[in-house]
Amino acid sequence: QVQLLESGGGLVQTGGSLRLSCIASGPTFSNYAMGWFCHAPGKEREFVARITWSVGSTYVADSVKGRFTISRDNAKNTVYLQMNSLKPEDTAIYYCAAGPKYYIAIRRDDYGYWGQGNQVTVSS
Repeated sequence: QVQLLESGGGLVQTGGSLRLSCIASGPTFSNYAMGWFCHAPGKEREFVARITWSVGSTYVADSVKGRFTISRDNAKNTVYLQMNSLKPEDTAIYYCAAGPKYYIAIRRDDYGYWGQGNQVTVSS
């Protein structure tokens, strides 16, 4: 019922910026909140940020707060993750996901729909 298509990953130097995009489609995507997760080698998939379609309420993980910003464009059905001041430890595959909108979900298992993932590599 929800399809997610991501874009915007790539290679950047330490201190650089990238913006990830996630286009949502399907008859029910507006019934969900949108989240971003990152999955680094040897680690668990981790919550990064979340936003709701309706009022744009956001929640960002402490580990990236002040550097990463989540936003959405309802007219384009698109959610963005703006990543600034990137560090080598931000290197990971970043996934867009659709999950519950009635509470702030940060567990991977709370999200039922996932994008294909985008590689972000930060060189030192």
